Amino acid sequence: MQILVVEDEPKIREVLIAYLRNEGWEVDCTPNGLEAVEWFSSRSYDLVILDLMLEGLPGEEVCRQIRQKSIVPIIMLTSKSRESDTIEGLKLGADDYIHKPFRVKEVIARIHALLRRVKAFVPEPQKSAVQTFDKGRLVLDLEAKTLLVNGLHANLTSTEFKLMSVFAEKPGKIFSRMDLSHQVLGYRFHGDSRSIDTHVKNLRKKIEEDTKEPRYILTMVGAGYKFTAEADQKKD
Repeated sequence: MQILVVEDEPKIREVLIAYLRNEGWEVDCTPNGLEAVEWFSSRSYDLVILDLMLEGLPGEEVCRQIRQKSIVPIIMLTSKSRESDTIEGLKLGADDYIHKPFRVKEVIARIHALLRRVKAFVPEPQKSAVQTFDKGRLVLDLEAKTLLVNGLHANLTSTEFKLMSVFAEKPGKIFSRMDLSHQVLGYRFHGDSRSIDTHVKNLRKKIEEDTKEPRYILTMVGAGYKFTAEADQKKD
């Protein structure tokens, strides 16, 4: 697996590189945001670890440009501690967010959890890889890992695709935030559900005509979320 680390602090870079390579992964590392975008455009990466405070180009813009090109998993690292900063990072398309200072073992654990959820949805042989809802308005392809909304690609991040897949597996089921955190993020939240709320909000923007009055992903007050789109009947 090839990982791109974009981090401006030398000590953190060195430690991350050592631990990542110890896992058997190949690592490219740069402190420069512009260089990171250039590398990403010319090379193939399976995951990006991205700091926000960078030389050349801010991490937020690096994330935005990468997300325009790819659904590669992105983990953001930052010394910013405000909840609004975390939410903004997730809105930009990050799949996970880790605050500094952090334990490198936690980063490794988050990477494994993220990779598990990216690879988790392999369709079973007896099931169709393509699921359609609402008379074909939503078309979810589990093999291609794509979602079409009215015939157009929704450009989901890997986390948004996993979230959509969880909902689509059981339409009508109420999922608690803890359930979604475990199934989508790979770990259970401890009193903070804003990450899941933000991912749901981002997914709604891509599939709902009116996010203020959603038709497909409903908030069940005090309980969680429910996907209400009806699965289309398969033709013989």
